Formats: sequence, structure tokens, C-alpha cells
Amino acid sequence: MLSESELMEHHVNVLFRHDSGNRVTVVNEPPFEVAPRIFIGATRAGNIVRFSDSLDESIVKSLGQVIGANPGAHLGEVIKVLTNEQPVSNLWIGPAYVFPNVVGSTFPRAIKVTHENKEILKPHFPYTYEDFKYKQPCFVILEDNIPVSICCSARQTSKASEASIFTHEDYRGRGYGVEVANAWAQDVQNQGRIALYSTAWDNFASQSVARKLQLVQYGTDIHMS
Repeated sequence: MLSESELMEHHVNVLFRHDSGNRVTVVNEPPFEVAPRIFIGATRAGNIVRFSDSLDESIVKSLGQVIGANPGAHLGEVIKVLTNEQPVSNLWIGPAYVFPNVVGSTFPRAIKVTHENKEILKPHFPYTYEDFKYKQPCFVILEDNIPVSICCSARQTSKASEASIFTHEDYRGRGYGVEVANAWAQDVQNQGRIALYSTAWDNFASQSVARKLQLVQYGTDIHMS
């Protein structure tokens, strides 16, 4: 069983690409946008902190002093230090979860999307279709041969993958999101990798899905741009 700190390490590696100095460079999915200026992964066991490769070394030093052992109590100070360089335009805070073990379970309504049948994505999930090589594994639930619920990999590494879950509004409340997400998680776990999920604190729908999936929160994801 991995510790919360180990899970958070996997989480930040899934979210962002890093340079040789362990600075974050870009978001780990197309179109590979610039990574945030700072990432703080807060867990009960400690904090995982990453700085952007664009930050001046003096700013990094100041941020390290401010963050200390409890970044949650010092977010105002972190923002203040970053603002000395340029204003903070985006603040993300939200829970980070890990899927329980679902290997051996059955999810009969979930259909795996492969290169052979990925055309079913094109009309309703064109971005997933275009970036399919980055989005596997991918599962859908069909109604009248139309994908109405989907779970695919938002971002991933060789060690872990982070879920992206969506169900069309007209088809919610039928358990589709839970089934398609568990099918995805099972595939990831069968590969010997870790199935993760994260969202923002103000995304109540996503948190509701996390509760229904019985995901385990291992920390809080904080990043600023």
C-alpha cells in the first residue's frame, strides 16, 4: 500500500512534465500548455512541492521559506511572494483521490475503445478522438450506438493514470459514470499502474462521482499560475 506522499508524487508526475532539475515545465497532455508557477500537494504525511522552470531562483528560495511544513496556513504569503514577480491569475485547490482495487469486478455495460473502434468517439468526443493515443485506456457506455458516458486517461505516466469522466446530462442518474470509471480503473490496475482522480473544491458534481466510486482522498492539490 502506497503512502499518501508516494501517491502525491505520482499525482504531480502525472499532471506535469519535469526537467532534469525537477522543475515543472508543461501540462502533461495536449496542447502541453505551460505548467503553473507552483504546485503544492498537501498530505497528512507531508507536502510535495514543485516550482516552475520559469521562476527566478530568488523567488523559489522565498517560497520555500514561506511554505515550510504547513502550506495551507500560508497560501496568502505564497500568493504575495508570487505577486512580487507578477500577479496570480489562477488558483486551483481541490481533492486528490485514488481508486480502490476493482480488479476482478465486472462492468458489462462498459465498452473498451481501441484503435479499431475509436470512430465511435468522433461525433460526440472529437477531442478524445484526435488525441486518442494519449487517452488510453478509454471506456464508453452506449445508448442507441451513441457514447453517452466516457472515462479515459486525462494524463498519465508509466506508473499511474488520472481519470477524466463525463456523462451527458440527459443520461445522468443511471450509474453510467460509476460503471465506466470503474472499468477504466480496472484496466489501469491490470497494467500494474495506479488509478487516480482529482477535481476542484467547487466542482460538486465531480466530488459526488468520487463519493459514489468510494474513492479515497489522499491529499489536496494546490497550484497557482
